Amino acid sequence: MLKIYNTNLETNKIEEIKEFQKGSWISLVSPSEAEIKKVCESLNIQEDFIRDALDFEEKARIDKEEDDNTTLFVVDVPIIEKNEDNEIYTTMPLGMIVVRDDYFITVCLRKNKIIEDFEKRKVKDFQTYKKSKLIFQILYLNSSYYLSYLKQINKETEIAEYILKNSMKNKELLKLLSLEKSLVYFTTSLKSNELVMEKTMRGKIIKLYEEDEEILEDAITENRQAIEMSKIYSDILNGTMDAYASIISNNLNGVMKFLTSITIVLAIPTMISSFWGMNVELPFQMNRFGFPIMLAISIVLTLIVTWWLKKKDMLN
Repeated sequence: MLKIYNTNLETNKIEEIKEFQKGSWISLVSPSEAEIKKVCESLNIQEDFIRDALDFEEKARIDKEEDDNTTLFVVDVPIIEKNEDNEIYTTMPLGMIVVRDDYFITVCLRKNKIIEDFEKRKVKDFQTYKKSKLIFQILYLNSSYYLSYLKQINKETEIAEYILKNSMKNKELLKLLSLEKSLVYFTTSLKSNELVMEKTMRGKIIKLYEEDEEILEDAITENRQAIEMSKIYSDILNGTMDAYASIISNNLNGVMKFLTSITIVLAIPTMISSFWGMNVELPFQMNRFGFPIMLAISIVLTLIVTWWLKKKDMLN
């Protein structure tokens, strides 16, 4: 999907236009081959810049082409994927391309909150022709969404823990495992984004304006805070998973101990009845009260064994 936005200099409002104009912002979301070729031919840029940003495994980085004065910024943005059981937090690359100080392009594989917020004009005070500022605003908003998603992950962890306290369910354990994996993705992506922002902060990649530097500094601060939160939540979740693994193992040992004790108790009357079922002379064989006597003996021995196992804490 190809959309072009431009700031109307008279009204200072963002408008969607049909043709490429200098100072415009070109948004590519899961673009077709025809749209990629159209943008590259019209703006005279390499297709690799767009295709690299569409690679789901692409890592955060900066690439500058000196020949045509084009710069590519790739950062990881947080997204939520849905499967049959639950939602999975993960990341995907977002490409930002500055073309000769004339055009600004964003490229991503699918819709995400960052681009949607800009398209819906939820971000205040942004103009399409201020490319440096637009990059910094995207970086700041991206860091803010990481913090927001990390808080959601923490809440979901607490809910899963509460359910697990009452009953051990595989679904909740798998949920915790999924959240643990999400935190690993977030931590890795946040560290990569930090390198991109610090490299940008040096001012050698793109021109820095004094009034915009504060936005980038805030973005770096938010990103570092997100890294710390991700590490803390990850450590807590690792400890929680280890604790529940120990609890499950302990519960299993308790069940096996109880079942073993019940087997021993039930073996007493079975053993006695087996002895008196032999085809040999045995006590009380000719006694008219032989059966009640043997029944009483079985019950007494069973109670004695049960008391002994109880004393040894084998039937709890």
